[in-house]
Amino acid sequence: MGENWLELFNQNTLQNKVQETNAYTKKYGLALSKEDTRLLLEERKRVLKTHQRAEFGAGILPQIIYMFCDSDFISQDNYVESMVRLQEIFYLYKNEMMDEISDEELLQFMKEQFETVCFGDFDYLEGTCLDIFAQAVRAGYRGYLRTQGKGEFEKFDIVERWDRELYLEVLRELCWG
Repeated sequence: MGENWLELFNQNTLQNKVQETNAYTKKYGLALSKEDTRLLLEERKRVLKTHQRAEFGAGILPQIIYMFCDSDFISQDNYVESMVRLQEIFYLYKNEMMDEISDEELLQFMKEQFETVCFGDFDYLEGTCLDIFAQAVRAGYRGYLRTQGKGEFEKFDIVERWDRELYLEVLRELCWG
């Protein structure tokens, strides 16, 4: 018989939920074809198996789509690949944070860093921002509960960022002595 009825039901439910996101994402110039949806669901299945996770119902993919569809760094050209990568990163860090953080908190954190600190760089999101934050969560940090994951990274960021005011001050000194 292959797949059991529960797995088929979940697959159909998720496929419908993902296709329903098109009504919302079209205003951002994004849409998933049925083939795109099929690919995303295959990748979801692979990633769940890789990270030894189980999911029922609509799962996290529609939430990822809604959270990231307005990103300045996601276009129709990279939409499917971006959703695949975000799923992978999400499940990896749910495990890395030992499920201490809610799906919504993790998604909020991911989106904020992706748009601001990472400027759309998935490798930096995964290898730096989320890695540092996961270490803090595993060490017992729970401040994100107050903020729902917003504004958390700057507390742990070890990379000095460009300071606009300092730049202008140095520029004034160089130009006007």
